[in-house]
Amino acid sequence: MLAAYAASTGGDDPLANLGVGELPEPQVEPGWALVEVRAASLNHHDLWTLRGVSSAPIVAPQILGCDAAGVVAAYGGEPPPGAPRVGSRVVVHAPVPCGQCPACTSDEGQICRTARMLSEPPLAGTFAELVAVPAINLIALPDEVDFATAACLPTAYLTAYHGLFARAELRPGMSVLVQGVAGGLASAAILLGALHGLTVYATSRDEAKRKLAVELGAAAAYPPERETARALIGATGGMGVDAVVETVGEPTWELSLRTVRPGGTVVVSGATAGHNPPAELRRIFFRSITVAGSTMGSRADLRRLVELCARGKLHPLIGSRHPLSEAAAALAEMARGDVHGKIVLEMPSGQPAQ
Repeated sequence: MLAAYAASTGGDDPLANLGVGELPEPQVEPGWALVEVRAASLNHHDLWTLRGVSSAPIVAPQILGCDAAGVVAAYGGEPPPGAPRVGSRVVVHAPVPCGQCPACTSDEGQICRTARMLSEPPLAGTFAELVAVPAINLIALPDEVDFATAACLPTAYLTAYHGLFARAELRPGMSVLVQGVAGGLASAAILLGALHGLTVYATSRDEAKRKLAVELGAAAAYPPERETARALIGATGGMGVDAVVETVGEPTWELSLRTVRPGGTVVVSGATAGHNPPAELRRIFFRSITVAGSTMGSRADLRRLVELCARGKLHPLIGSRHPLSEAAAALAEMARGDVHGKIVLEMPSGQPAQ
């Protein structure tokens, strides 16, 4: 089968470690399913894997990719009760938990202490024509949702949804600042926030991307500068925003803490431009700011996102599409920061991605 994988790790250029070629098809164990992948989307996680950063040592060839939508090709043994039938359309929940701890049994497997994402060793990723996943990770995909749209949901949109409404506990009428605009998670947070009645603000250094944020539903967009904190405090009646979605890291951290209201929440879902900013602990405790980490979400959350897409309420922003054979171009696009929404890989199959 054709796959995109880390053929090596290390060095200054992560893309130099990428391989695209034929690999053996996966074996399917009892309780697992084989999915014919029709579309997969990129995340910064893929670049980190190419750099050699992972939860476990990387042994080449390590297939990349966390997110996928496709068709159930087979099960290892008898399908579990309620599992989608062979031939049905599905989207894949990316975290693979232990299945036994309290987090797993409460449908919150993404916070299982031993959970790993697809593409984290020893698990293969989704940038392949076929991927083996636990049967419990399959979410039925209605005909109204195309494969490319569904492939955007499992990481970026799920993380944004969980961060906004489970971690920050935002409700209609409240406000949120989304740091950055064009990346998959940031654009997801803008779209989902506006859809659920939040007043959304955004930041970007690029004027065109600030314009894009407003087109996606933001009330206003600003450059990530010190003066922006004053502007947003003024726009919110002197209080500051109820929450900030922070995915940039060091360059925007101070602005996040200055902009959020006393008692508000900074949801950290990424650190694409630096993971170790000054903590500013005095500001955090003096203003009773909650710093909440958030990544992924539950299978129930993913079902809700699929339903929003099926009802025509949510339209994930897709910036570009590439065939799997051109994974190098897709990853180079992400590495350059030349992103306007999600980057999607489409797989060769008996029929086109739909």
